[in-house]
Amino acid sequence: MTTDTAFDKERARTFLTNMVSVMNGGAMALMCSLGHRTGLWDTMAGLAPSTSADIAAAAGLAERPVREWLNAVTVGGIVDHDAATDTYYLPREHAGLLTRAAGTLNLSNGLQFIGQMGKVEDEVVESFRTGRGVPYTSYDSFHRLMAEISTQRFDTGLVQNVVPLVPDLADALDTGIDFADIGCGSGHAVNLLAKAYPASRFHGFDISDEAIGRGRAEAAELGLTNASFDVRDTGKLGETDRFDVIASFDAIHDQARPDPVFASIHAALRPGGRYLCVEPNASTHVHENHDRTHAPFLYAVSTMHCMQVSLAAEDGEGVGAAWGREEIQKRLAAAGFVDIERANAPHDRTNDYWLSRKPA
Repeated sequence: MTTDTAFDKERARTFLTNMVSVMNGGAMALMCSLGHRTGLWDTMAGLAPSTSADIAAAAGLAERPVREWLNAVTVGGIVDHDAATDTYYLPREHAGLLTRAAGTLNLSNGLQFIGQMGKVEDEVVESFRTGRGVPYTSYDSFHRLMAEISTQRFDTGLVQNVVPLVPDLADALDTGIDFADIGCGSGHAVNLLAKAYPASRFHGFDISDEAIGRGRAEAAELGLTNASFDVRDTGKLGETDRFDVIASFDAIHDQARPDPVFASIHAALRPGGRYLCVEPNASTHVHENHDRTHAPFLYAVSTMHCMQVSLAAEDGEGVGAAWGREEIQKRLAAAGFVDIERANAPHDRTNDYWLSRKPA
């Protein structure tokens, strides 16, 4: 940082170039989201170079908007175009990062957040003036988006990669224990685990009626008898010594205040019970996040959503998505957890996996 007031023309030119890149990048983020939601990326991944009419027909879409979209992603460097034949082609190297077949590498999933955040910009502007946040109900597509992203992540690595992070958890689940997911959203993690470990009992808690309804519907569809769900404020679980293991997946930073949630989780665990807390991979200190490739996106999503929904709640603290490792460890310890360790899962580079225990 410098306080030199001399005007640096070269710095201004560099900044101009960067800001034009930001503008174009934001535009391409929306185009990538469109490509994902309309199925165009998945369609194009299976096509040879094709005209806009052929691509639209294959995707079951109208040709004119498809053509304009194709031109946008062409000049954006995402799709190749042959001027002689007027055909478009999605390179295999790009398809591997944009299609549903890419799994957790699918960047189009996360890019949907740009459109979602834009929907609430006016309310966020007002929140800047009042400090009152934006209520969860304003994010009309959030459950759908988070369910899609978390489903992909859970399907790819929950049983394979996350369960082994907790010592002896797989054996305990095979034998039969009580497991809870706090802030479970649409409940897919609960149902996956219930299906994989029929001897154990799984319970999901979330404040959203809509999300809990989806969890119950999926459990019924899968014929699960060992998965159950409750609509409940996670800061007021009201459970004592009930569960052997509790997990929270990217849920704590959205809460009004994390400390009562940690206290509720601690109380709900049986003595010696384990807590798995999954939160974004970041430092509490902004200067230590400069080199993290996802940091600008993380802070932006927090500004537009995570911090806002927390502030909008009663006595909301608004810790934000980047509240970070140091703060999380400090608050876990203050809540009474011991043996606090941080781990990482190979399928999920954006999150830290915090392991801790309630004293026996």
